[in-house]
Amino acid sequence: MKRLSILIAFLSLCFSYAMPPTAVAIYVSQKSTANGDGSKAKPFATIKAAISKASQLKAKNNNTAIVINILPGEYRLTEAILIPASLSGLTIQGTQASEVSIKGSVVLNAKWKKYNENIYVTSVPENVNFDQLVINGKPQILARYPNYNEKAQYWQGFAADAISKERIASWKNPKGAFFHALHSGKWGGFHWVITGVNAKGEPILEGGHQNNRGSKPHEEYRMVENVFEELDSPGEWFLDKQNHQLYYWPTKAVALSDAKVEVAVLKDLVQLKGSLENPVKDVTISGITFSHTQRTFMETFEPLLRSDWSIYRGSVLFFEGTENCVVKDSEFAYLGGNVIMASKYNKGLQITGNHIHDNGASAVSFVGDASAVRSPSFNYGKFVPLAKMDTLPGPKNELYPRECLVKDNLIHRIGRTEKQTAGVQISMAMDITVSHNSIYDVPRAGINIGDGTWGGHILEFNDVFNTVLETSDHGSFNSWGRDRFWHPKRNVMDSLTTAIPTMPKWDAIKTTIIRNNRFRCDHGWDIDLDDGSSNYHIYNNLLLNSGLKLREGFYRVAENNIMVNNSLHPHVWFAKSEDVFKHNIVGDTYQDVGLLGWGKEMDYNFFPNEVAMMKPQVYDRDKNSAYGDPMFKNPAQMDFSVADNSPALKIGFKNFPMDKFGVQKKAFKKIAKTPEVPVIKDPSEKKSSPEVAWLRNNIKSVDSEQEQSAYGLNSPEGVIVLRIWNQSPAVQNNGIKKGDVILQAAGKKVKNVQDFFKINLENKTDELALVVMRNQAEKQITIKTK
Repeated sequence: MKRLSILIAFLSLCFSYAMPPTAVAIYVSQKSTANGDGSKAKPFATIKAAISKASQLKAKNNNTAIVINILPGEYRLTEAILIPASLSGLTIQGTQASEVSIKGSVVLNAKWKKYNENIYVTSVPENVNFDQLVINGKPQILARYPNYNEKAQYWQGFAADAISKERIASWKNPKGAFFHALHSGKWGGFHWVITGVNAKGEPILEGGHQNNRGSKPHEEYRMVENVFEELDSPGEWFLDKQNHQLYYWPTKAVALSDAKVEVAVLKDLVQLKGSLENPVKDVTISGITFSHTQRTFMETFEPLLRSDWSIYRGSVLFFEGTENCVVKDSEFAYLGGNVIMASKYNKGLQITGNHIHDNGASAVSFVGDASAVRSPSFNYGKFVPLAKMDTLPGPKNELYPRECLVKDNLIHRIGRTEKQTAGVQISMAMDITVSHNSIYDVPRAGINIGDGTWGGHILEFNDVFNTVLETSDHGSFNSWGRDRFWHPKRNVMDSLTTAIPTMPKWDAIKTTIIRNNRFRCDHGWDIDLDDGSSNYHIYNNLLLNSGLKLREGFYRVAENNIMVNNSLHPHVWFAKSEDVFKHNIVGDTYQDVGLLGWGKEMDYNFFPNEVAMMKPQVYDRDKNSAYGDPMFKNPAQMDFSVADNSPALKIGFKNFPMDKFGVQKKAFKKIAKTPEVPVIKDPSEKKSSPEVAWLRNNIKSVDSEQEQSAYGLNSPEGVIVLRIWNQSPAVQNNGIKKGDVILQAAGKKVKNVQDFFKINLENKTDELALVVMRNQAEKQITIKTK
């Protein structure tokens, strides 16, 4: 009997640990009663009171599971909600996002009076400072020049004279105005505040720290705001901080007598802050709309290693030192800066099923701490010499996000103020999965990976398009890899990686996978692996417009992708890059620039025509590739899988799903945009001959009587040398020159580029005899081909 009692006691103890404790429910309602205690019958009136109650319960029993239930209504915070490690296990849930909102704004009791025919004015409390005005739930326009125009490509309106001396002279008090301009290369943007005017009538600017690739402000793409004299159109407003007066020109749809007037006074709403040693664990936030926070573009920014990014380490929902937290089924709208950020140590954060739109900066950011990076550098031109470099692979400490998930989120119209932003940003992190998101209508990349540290990311089933709308030289997906091996001088980088072939994997220790996505970019590349990006596996992606760019880097494998109307863009590859490109369907010939080598393997690809295929064959690549009609099943309906009898299948291409891209949540699928359907170019159409590269020189076929006349030819046949590279073997020793037209090669007539490439393939020597038309006279020359 004693043994039985002991067994029962032991089993009871086991079950007490195995079974989750009963959760304590705390309620918050705008219909609260006096002396609310957080019960359903007597809910609290504020979330702050509920958090305080939860802290008291946790102090008594740290194992208590607590659920804060927020009932329908608008809840305005006076300060951000802080969730420390002591509140681990907490759940904050609204009934649903359409019913519950948490705002960083206050309601003004406006007493509007006529200022002039169009503008009204009201006094505001002295302690209220804001940079967003919301009327009847809709954000208004801070007085600006030029006026807001949704159809304008840059800044919703731009003007070269935004801060000209003449315009500034028309302002009574320029101090406090904000000047916004793109980078001179359109690589993101900059922001300044005008602090005064010098003796020359020029503005004194403070700021410009928001981009890690410094430049002068763009001469044309500029905008200025927060100037009283520019309040000259409906929807605009201005706050006179000195006299506490708010001026507003209402739109026709606004009746000021009963309008709801809100102003944003907070820059963040929820902060989960723990540490590596004592993290915040298992906190869930769901079913809430977060809105109305201040813009943050003038906060302190920090460079993200040697990427082009600097970032404000802050967000509306901020996670630092957390484990296994969740943000789900919520909406984030009309927020001034970054929306969600995982900073430094975070493990297992899940961001799922959220609608993120109309916000000032990035939607979701994973940003580790630079202390975790070995021998870090912080600007494009900086570099740690090998003799002083930490040569161990991987992170130096644990202060970085890892094993996190961003899934089934609808993200659009972000980066409304800041332009070096992304739908999902990853820097100094490991094993981040980005899956089934729809990301569109953004100024720069939809998804950006800023560096190689430390890889292992999986990007899959995303639908990313309408990107790079306000910048340039970027992609729907963009990455950099200016890691320890990378040097701004290519010869130094080449010597380092030749001596230490594994060096590119010191930081990119795990392979990043990009698979089963649909990308379209009309202002850059569909996928852009820029400077140094290394250790990627890219497969089963549908690229709808601008192809795949692989700039200098190592260990990239791209296979079984479809590139509609475009191709691979190999840029400045090293001789031993170890890159692989196979089993892809491309819509054009390779668009190579400045290659020292053609990778480890390029073969078994499918081209639109023979000319497109023959170009790489000159370099002993694509020997087993084929060309023709890939026989897409139904491209008009975005089905680019190939028919069962497609010749593309013979080179090893395999179909992949065409109906799994983007959000899968039913409510999101009903409202999510999809990319524009591309019109497939007919490779047989008679059109201007494309420009192609040959021995790093640019050539094209003669294809018009105008060119025949211009070069003094007897017929519209031959190959024009458009541009030369001085180090090309074909140029050395009095070889080809710019403007030459190649008429014969190896004694054979050259009608076009196709003929010329065939002769190059047949040539088994290091030399090639040519007849060229130079200055309207035929000339025989012999060139080197290697």
